[in-house]
Amino acid sequence: MKKSLFLSLIAVMATLGCHAQGPRGNAFGFGIVLGEPLGLTAKYWVSRENALQAHIGASYFGSPRLQVDYLWHLDVFKSQVVKLLAGPGMGIGFGHGGSGFWYKDRGRKYWYYDEGRDFGLAMRVITGLNIIPKNTPIEIFVELGPNIGIAPSFGVGLDAGIGIRFYP
Repeated sequence: MKKSLFLSLIAVMATLGCHAQGPRGNAFGFGIVLGEPLGLTAKYWVSRENALQAHIGASYFGSPRLQVDYLWHLDVFKSQVVKLLAGPGMGIGFGHGGSGFWYKDRGRKYWYYDEGRDFGLAMRVITGLNIIPKNTPIEIFVELGPNIGIAPSFGVGLDAGIGIRFYP
């Protein structure tokens, strides 16, 4: 089911109207992401500066985890190759996951870790770099930001990832 959900998301993104700013003018790309989550990634450009990206893979937040972000690509470096990316996202973690937090008791710090949940819902705010080398069908990205757990309980984690996408 999880695989068919991801493939359906890719199909919807590929059939939407094209305002591409990806490599070589293509709107849709797919690849791998290493980090949080560790797995597959897809991206669809909806305008010159905006894109939808989705990741699916293994994560501490719940495995598998489906993550969807809306991104702005900002030209702060005055470069056609490197752009700053930023935007909000939402994630759903299924299956085994855990959460942890520090707490104090009588002046001593303790780490509490709970592995028992089956579902997680979170928001994230991602920032990073988007690199599209000239005359290539690839995109390289690095991203970092907080993952704010909403359900089943509140918590904050750090998402970091590096990845590459191919634009056919």
